[in-house]
Amino acid sequence: MVDHAVFSPTDKPTPCLMIQGAGSNVGKSVLVAGLCRYFANQGLTVRPFKPQNMSNNAAATSDGGEIGRAQALQALACRVAASVDMNPVLLKPETDTGAQIIVQGKRFGSMRAKEYGTHKATLLPRVMDSFNRLCTTADIVIVEGAGSPAEVNLRAGDIANMGFAQAADIPVILVGDIDRGGVIASLVGTDMVLDNADSNLIKAFLINKFRGDTNLFNDGMKIIESHTKWDGVGILPWFADARLLPAEDILDIGSSQSMGSSDKALKIAVPLLQRIANFDDLDPLSVEPSIDLTLVQPGDVMPVDADVILIPGSKATISDLGFLRQQGWDADIINHVRRGGRVLGLCGGYQMLGNWVHDPYGIEGKAGSAEGLGLLDVETFLATDKTVRQVAATTADSGVLVSGYEIHIGRTRGNDRDRPLLMIEGRPEGAVSPSGLVAGSYVHGIFSSNDFRSAFMQQLGGIQSQLNYDDMVDEILDKLAEHIATHLDMDKIAKIAGL
Repeated sequence: MVDHAVFSPTDKPTPCLMIQGAGSNVGKSVLVAGLCRYFANQGLTVRPFKPQNMSNNAAATSDGGEIGRAQALQALACRVAASVDMNPVLLKPETDTGAQIIVQGKRFGSMRAKEYGTHKATLLPRVMDSFNRLCTTADIVIVEGAGSPAEVNLRAGDIANMGFAQAADIPVILVGDIDRGGVIASLVGTDMVLDNADSNLIKAFLINKFRGDTNLFNDGMKIIESHTKWDGVGILPWFADARLLPAEDILDIGSSQSMGSSDKALKIAVPLLQRIANFDDLDPLSVEPSIDLTLVQPGDVMPVDADVILIPGSKATISDLGFLRQQGWDADIINHVRRGGRVLGLCGGYQMLGNWVHDPYGIEGKAGSAEGLGLLDVETFLATDKTVRQVAATTADSGVLVSGYEIHIGRTRGNDRDRPLLMIEGRPEGAVSPSGLVAGSYVHGIFSSNDFRSAFMQQLGGIQSQLNYDDMVDEILDKLAEHIATHLDMDKIAKIAGL
């Protein structure tokens, strides 16, 4: 356990610790969330930080910007409101070779990967500005790297891993994922390819996602220690409940589902768009005991027994509208409505349901227009201004309270907006078809609201939700913190951080 009394912010720099991975998807985000909750439970003021993230799953912050969803979860683990300083650079892929760049919460522009590679070093002052501001408000800052420092071909101008660690002069713990195999080689190999200055910043390593008896890897720990001269701080067993936490990768949601289950009361089908964005809308639905959330893969057809087809957000609405048609999903969705099935579109999905999506300024590529699915009598005009805000709303038909957020480029107008889905401060939001079978909204996160989700389920099939989603997430974060404290040398980790 960490003794808060040994730390005095008046006579030493803010303690910091950076978690980097020997590869991608080694569990850094969840591990940082657990460390944040552990130190917060010791009475410390904790802040998460990720210099650069790449994700289309963004969160709106209380200060009016957007950051990666993982950092919003980490802020929740710290029991503080998320801020743009927690993730000052966010890359949101728009194509296979380009991304929208978000800097300190605001749209900075769009760049191809090669262009960004030569530009990213110029963002380091903005990154350090955010980091230093966080340090002034915290007893400890837990930093998450991106990808792997072993990608030394990207070291020049790096702001995500060792480039940031050097600039901030903070210690690093390297994480290896044993579930993938080859963990000894990945950790030892990382040390071999790093230059001495970077390697010297790595003070320890840990093994993550171990299944079975951890004693079986004692010799493996000794081998890594002897080759790298780093301290091993523990072996973290597989934490199954991590699948219930908000997912950063859509594949994490897919792997947690009992796909095609026939014993669930409601089936919700979600087409996996190429540029799917803000899919945290699916997280509460994925853990509802009565809901079978089916993620429809490219090449598959929409299940005819679905109660609802939910078209999610997209980072490239016109491109994904074309992709949806390529898969034949447009016909599936239209036939679903003809059979009396329901469709809900969120953000980009809402835009696709209309008659047209216009892009006169070439926001998503070549200027032009694309015909929508025609299931809502609305049309959308994409523009350069971007709406990013947290919202409190009520349902237009029954006044059920809803909280969520908006992140979108575009304005939607048309006759079906006269039947809004929500009301925000007296303003109508979204649209509903005359039949009531099709609805759309720009508000993300609505299913995290227990009352809304329960009303939604009740309306569809008379099913009452028994889940308090926010309480469940909070309880899992506490369990994760306890799991980490049980299996890792927290005294050594706290000492490395400077506590």
